[in-house]
Amino acid sequence: MEVAIIIYLAIVILLIVSLWKIYLKANKPGWACLIPIYNIIVLLEIIGKPWWWLLLFLIPIVNIVFAIWMTNLLSKSFGKSIGFTIGLLFLPFIFYPILGLGDAKYNGPVEVH
Repeated sequence: MEVAIIIYLAIVILLIVSLWKIYLKANKPGWACLIPIYNIIVLLEIIGKPWWWLLLFLIPIVNIVFAIWMTNLLSKSFGKSIGFTIGLLFLPFIFYPILGLGDAKYNGPVEVH
């Protein structure tokens, strides 16, 4: 039981550090990833979407679709492919550190056509 708690805390800390670095790479304050709601507003700035997208998270089912879309836009903002987006969704404890702690460069918001 204690080992599971230590592993869980290690993963949580790894993800926080990774998100902090992702925000810094996008020229945003790293601490912003720790503040509920504000972290989503800053993430929306990183991916180039308006703040009112936050309101879409209040609508059931729509919130899941937009969370996946935001993850895809984050991936593309760092020059990654749809495969990387799938990794971010299903193996976040591996792919967020790759994005934040690796050599990925922030390219700015991606134009969606």
